[in-house]
This record gives sequence, structure tokens and C-alpha cells, in this order.
Amino acid sequence: MIDASSLLQTRSVTKSFGGITAVKTFTMDVARGALYGLIGPNGAGKTTVFNLLTGVYDTTAGEIHFDGARIDGKKPYAITRLGIARTFQNIRLFPDLTVLENVMAARHLRSRQTLADAVLGTTRHHREEQESRERAMSLLKLFDLDQLADERSTSLPYGSQRRLEIARALATDPKLLLLDEPAAGMNSQESFDLMHLIRRLRDEFALTILLVEHNMKVVMGICETIQVMDYGEAIAIGTPREIQKNRKVIEAYLGGG
Repeated sequence: MIDASSLLQTRSVTKSFGGITAVKTFTMDVARGALYGLIGPNGAGKTTVFNLLTGVYDTTAGEIHFDGARIDGKKPYAITRLGIARTFQNIRLFPDLTVLENVMAARHLRSRQTLADAVLGTTRHHREEQESRERAMSLLKLFDLDQLADERSTSLPYGSQRRLEIARALATDPKLLLLDEPAAGMNSQESFDLMHLIRRLRDEFALTILLVEHNMKVVMGICETIQVMDYGEAIAIGTPREIQKNRKVIEAYLGGG
């Protein structure tokens, strides 16, 4: 049964690579407007779930529904167009483009102009390029990157590159934002600032955010619901307080006995 209050639902999703099952009968319900955390030890299957949600991998079994439509089997560009955007554990900026160009490149997904418009330099082409530039600059300003718009993206400090990647994802106008370890490599202050930024993005953009993160201070500090994976399966779901007290989580993830 598909619940209209949920933006994203997976039903018994399984992904096998040969004889290895990376994700097994995984079921998840992410409510609209949620800050939802997906955690687990290394190799638990979290990034595989992200790759299934975004069409990088096809499911071996099960169903994925987003905003009322079934999306398993769709291509990544089609899923992005429907409203799912992501960042990556390893930053994947366009190295030969400027900060501004990285964000504008993502806006092309929403372009209505044709190849002929671009070649002929029509009024629609120039109007859309101007709109794209303005939208990109507004996002860069939100992330305190507008003064660096003309810099090469890979020349930015690590934390700024992380923020740029999120800005680029937002340029696709998503309904659901998937953040894959956004605090990786950040110091304590950067992680603290990131927590405030994620909350702000959820509220200002009316986003639903699904977060994979190893930094427990970030996860426990911002997520309203947390689901825990181990060996490809979901082993617990609850509020941060419930997860912190869950015996299976303590044994599998936090190393307790």
C-alpha cells in the first residue's frame, strides 16, 4: 500500500551482485518534509541504497515509489527530473568549470530551450541563460560562495567544495535531497555549521532530506527519524533517543556489548 503522506517508499528492495546480496528486502518510508537519517557500519549497504534510489543500480527485486510514481527501472536523469537530487561521498564537482558554471550546469535539467535555440542564440536561449545565472548566483549567496563564483571549483577549500556540491544539487529544484556523508572530512565547527545549514535548507526550500552520515553528532543533532542498516538489512528505526538505546544498534554499529 502506497501512503500519500510519504514522499519516498521502498518495498522489500533487494540488490545482488553475483552471489553477494548488498541490500536485502529493504523497506523504508520517508515522510514529506522529514529529516531522515540512514546509518550503519561500513559496508552495511547505505550507499547502495542511494544508488538504487537514483537509478545508478537497478533493483534485483522490490519496488521504489517516489511522490506517487514507481521509479525503480528508470534512468538517473529521469529520476532527477522527477525531483531527486544527491551529493556524493567523494566530491564530484566538474573540475574544469568555475563555481558558478558548476551550479548553472545543473540548471540545464530544467531548460525548455532546444538545440536550435542554443545554436541560433534565440531570445529564449538568452532569457533562460540569464535566469539560470541569476538562480545559480542566489544559491551561491545562500552558501556564502557568491564572491568565489569565478574561481575554479577545485581551488576551493574542502568545506567550500562540500557546500558547492549541495548548491549544485539544489539547482535541479529537488523535492528530495540525498546527502551522502556531507560532514566527511569536516572539522567540528564546519560540522556544526552544516547542521544549521541542513535544517535551514529543509525549511526554506520545503525539502525532504535523506542523510547518510558517520558523524553521530550530526545525525543525532538534526535527524528526526533514523533507520539503521547492518549487512544490507534494516535492523532498527526510531527517534535519535530510541536508536541510542537500541541493543541491536549498540552491538552492530556503536561497538557495545
